[in-house]
Amino acid sequence: MKKYVFLFTLLISNQFIFSQRENIPEKITQKGFAKIDFLSIDMPIAEIPNEPNMGFTGIHYNLFFNDSFYTGVGIYGSVSGYRGGFFTLGVNAGIKKYFSKKLYIDSGFHFGGGGGKDALDGGGAFILPHFNLGYNFKNFSINSGWSYVNFFDGGEIKGHQLNFGFEIPLDFEYADYKSAEKEISINNLKESNWNQKPKKNSLMAHFNNLKVLSEAKATTGETLEGKTIKLAGFELTSYINKNWFTFLKLDGAYDGIRAGYMDVIIGGGYHLSMNKNSTNILAKFGIGAGGGGGVDTKGGFLLYPDLSIEQQVFKDIYVSLNKGFLSTPNKDFYTSTFGLGVKYYLERNGVKTDNNSFTQGKFKGFDVIVMQDMYFNAKRMTRPTQNLHQISLQINLDLNKNIYVTGQTSFANFGDAGAYAEGLVGLGLKTNSLLNNSTTIFTQFLSGAAGGGNISTGQGLIIKPSLGLDYKLSKTLNLRTSGGYVKAKGGELSSSFINFGIKYNISLLKLK
Repeated sequence: MKKYVFLFTLLISNQFIFSQRENIPEKITQKGFAKIDFLSIDMPIAEIPNEPNMGFTGIHYNLFFNDSFYTGVGIYGSVSGYRGGFFTLGVNAGIKKYFSKKLYIDSGFHFGGGGGKDALDGGGAFILPHFNLGYNFKNFSINSGWSYVNFFDGGEIKGHQLNFGFEIPLDFEYADYKSAEKEISINNLKESNWNQKPKKNSLMAHFNNLKVLSEAKATTGETLEGKTIKLAGFELTSYINKNWFTFLKLDGAYDGIRAGYMDVIIGGGYHLSMNKNSTNILAKFGIGAGGGGGVDTKGGFLLYPDLSIEQQVFKDIYVSLNKGFLSTPNKDFYTSTFGLGVKYYLERNGVKTDNNSFTQGKFKGFDVIVMQDMYFNAKRMTRPTQNLHQISLQINLDLNKNIYVTGQTSFANFGDAGAYAEGLVGLGLKTNSLLNNSTTIFTQFLSGAAGGGNISTGQGLIIKPSLGLDYKLSKTLNLRTSGGYVKAKGGELSSSFINFGIKYNISLLKLK
């Protein structure tokens, strides 16, 4: 009898242990890489002598979906020439094949939209195929080769050129989106393959003021010195170790000047914590591209030193104040910056930490969405009214099962408004999965900066409510469609819109 009791107890114990492990979501690794590339584009002849080439620099992130095929998104900006403020957003696809341990060929294609600073960009739609030869070092690779650019929707910017690229592998780990909002104790996670050092990230929505200190003039001849350009945007940070980090910042003007100014900054910094990690001081330095809205930044290349102080208000949420400078290298455009932001910190995808305050791990939903928008009868300042089309990139982070925060950026690609762009933040609500777990209905409210392309947005502030649905295609992919309304404060833009796109959704392990 004792033997049977022992076997029964062993069976139950094994089943219990198995079920505990089964409840821990599988850790999946997604292969990917980040890329910075540069090409020098011949500009169309519009005057004699003609303007110099436009130096075009891109930042991309791509995912591998097998050993060689990749796809992702990228944003380009002018950094030399006369077209500061010329920006584009697009999608990438390509094939990377190794023919030795170090050498590879990379054949790919980029499609997007954008423009700026009165360039002959037409509606903004363009293609950028490439064929490169690359060499792989231990922790990075370089490549170069032929590329071709063509702003084909009524634009005149087109031509062949060399391109140069620098790439670093940048994999990430995730769990299936169905695991979102699941909580598991740290002790159980330590018995799984999530028992590794967590990676630290932050996301900040902020307002930033640029006080113009130089004797800069707008392209219209208006004096900018002494004016304050008000910006809204967001900043993503990724920590290399406890103190050092990299960041990407995107801002757009909503007040102070004519709509259309935008800057994109990439850089690094040092993080110092005090008062039991409740107060942080961050020193940052970045480089990037900016211009538009009549602001003459020459080629568009900008320098950005900055010092920030942050104070904790909730466990993972801080209020941030920053003071710095934003300037072209020769100070033709030179500003003092002052900003206020709300930052959310995330320790993700690992539980091996010295911080004993964490007791639980919680999986949080994360979405990346690429869409094509159409604004019906988008009002212009001087040109005839017509529909506006744009390509959009949106990122969502779930606060719980039904509420998410979001950031979105969009660039015109059809409709004779190539320089038009948006940078928005907001909040969304969504239902639980319906119709056999295939469909989710959502509504969201976005607001932020928009301008350029002769679209009548006043000084740049717009609101953008919408209602839509997602339809599940696979564990990570959904079709998305929505409709809504966009309205400019101080401008005549007042249009209904629809969009269609695809959503990539996963969940990330967050310590709490």
